[in-house]
Amino acid sequence: MAKKSLLRRAGVLAASLATSLLVSAQAAEPIKIGTFLSVTGPASFLGDPELKTLEMYVEKINEDGGVLGRPLELVHYDDVGDASSARNFAGRLIRSDRVDIIVGGSTTGATMAAAPLVEQARIPFISLAGAVTIVDPVKKWVFKTPQSDRMAAQRILWDMKRRGFDKIGLISGTGGFGASGRTQTLAVADEYGIEVVADETYGPSDSDMTAQLTNIRNTEGVDAVLNFGFGQGPAIVTKNYAALDIQLPFYQSHGVASDAFLDLAGSAAEGLRLPASPLLVPDSLPDDDPQKPVVQAYKEAYEARWDSKVSTFGGYAYDGLMLAVQAIETAGSTDKAAVRDALEDILGYVGVTGIYNLGPDDHNGLTPESFRILEVKDGDWMLVE
Repeated sequence: MAKKSLLRRAGVLAASLATSLLVSAQAAEPIKIGTFLSVTGPASFLGDPELKTLEMYVEKINEDGGVLGRPLELVHYDDVGDASSARNFAGRLIRSDRVDIIVGGSTTGATMAAAPLVEQARIPFISLAGAVTIVDPVKKWVFKTPQSDRMAAQRILWDMKRRGFDKIGLISGTGGFGASGRTQTLAVADEYGIEVVADETYGPSDSDMTAQLTNIRNTEGVDAVLNFGFGQGPAIVTKNYAALDIQLPFYQSHGVASDAFLDLAGSAAEGLRLPASPLLVPDSLPDDDPQKPVVQAYKEAYEARWDSKVSTFGGYAYDGLMLAVQAIETAGSTDKAAVRDALEDILGYVGVTGIYNLGPDDHNGLTPESFRILEVKDGDWMLVE
């Protein structure tokens, strides 16, 4: 009897040990964060700081013990700004890499190409792109961190209105970002009592917009001018604007909210305004602003690690990763439905870009007021309000 009892105990102990080892092995398995970004190509000014941010903070989180006692693993592909490639990489992340969540999509085109796959696979996806169409109408599994182009248009028009402008000229790129920004500006202008009296566009490969700007300058009654675009186009428009000596207040969109734009546009950018996150002017924020310590810490860490200036686009990636981590921690697992539900319930998250309050009808969680109005003064950004 004693021998049988000992054997039984040994069997129970072995089974218990095997279970413990299995649980430990599962606990140690990495949480896979998938991403596809435009690290090279025409949108590299977006994807490069985004990837650097994700790499830096995945390392930091792992140094601090990971999430739920598990390390994070970043699985990355470079879509070079091509929507078709983005779709293919999203499929690979879902089917082959079996990631737990996706934080990526530098451009609206890349994001929208991947969204149907994400919805079909039922995997949480936090986009880093700008167009309102990403989350309006709401898609169950798709979220985004930047303010929308509609919000940018609203904030710009608000500033124009308070300065007494009621007739404006609009020039925009024909790519996805510029076209959507144009549509949103035209849609909300009436809300601010502003009329768009001149409406010009330019293509992604255009190298001179003098003709379009001349048409705007010659339109009777124009009080101010807004350019909606990103990439090289806005810098060309800015230089052409200065060369034509147009003496009208000039606005750009949040698509150029980085020091890289100032380098491209040079002295021609002097005096222009745009909406942006406070990341570009952290020291100008009042001490009681809840975002001040967050943006200061991110800026200092990024610039120390990469020896390059911070950009708001990297901030979108920071917020995307931290929202993902918070949702996983709240869910207590990487169960995709639980993580999705936890994302949708996030309230009061203080990020680099703004303070997020998400919900079933709002998968962005920001308001137009999260944009600060900045002006270029002496070759640098200045907080207007």
